[in-house]
Amino acid sequence: MRIDWSTLALQTINALVLIWLLARFLFRPVARIIAERQKAAQSLIADAEAAKRAAVLERDTAARETQQLTAARGDALKAIAVEAEAQKAALLCAAQSEADKVRSTSIAQAGAARVEQDKLVARRATQLAVDIAAKLLARLPESARVSGFIEGLAEGIAQLPEAVRAQLGANGTALKVFAPRALTQPEQERCREVLAASLERPVSLQIEVDPLLIAGLELRADHAVVCNSLGADLARIRTALLDGDHAPG
Repeated sequence: MRIDWSTLALQTINALVLIWLLARFLFRPVARIIAERQKAAQSLIADAEAAKRAAVLERDTAARETQQLTAARGDALKAIAVEAEAQKAALLCAAQSEADKVRSTSIAQAGAARVEQDKLVARRATQLAVDIAAKLLARLPESARVSGFIEGLAEGIAQLPEAVRAQLGANGTALKVFAPRALTQPEQERCREVLAASLERPVSLQIEVDPLLIAGLELRADHAVVCNSLGADLARIRTALLDGDHAPG
């Protein structure tokens, strides 16, 4: 086999020229493009890593904030529970205090009502006793309802001040004497004699009937009243009993 060295040399030169041309016009631009692409890829990777780190940081920050919010929520719930318990205790205390006040007021009112009821019962009992006594005394004999009280009326007049006694029956003025019934003529004469002896001067009488006296006599003048009757005695007893009911226990 013969080798054509000239053809081989030409092919070799062509190959070298082709390689040079490819290296100058193809490989270098391609390498530059590849380098630029690698640089861009590395930049993208760096940006992605940065974004990843930022995302992780944000995730960790969000997790910490979530934990803080959860803890704050728990603390807030605990504070609300404590405040609610305190308000509940305060409301219960206020309600208990109000209930105690209402109970005390009710007890006081019940006590006052019971006292008033007792007083009312006592007054009714007193009035009933006085009424019964008045009815019993009204059964006295007609003669005893006047004759036994004439001297007592004179004794009451004798105890009056002298200036008052001097005005009784002065200038011929008749003495007003009240009796539980109309007096007989002898009873009128007896009254006139006893009262004249007590006043030490003649007197005239004006006899008037007052059934409320029950028994006895009363002298009623402008400046003095002398009571000597069972009606007056019962009135004094009733007043004393009622005053006793109002006295502090």
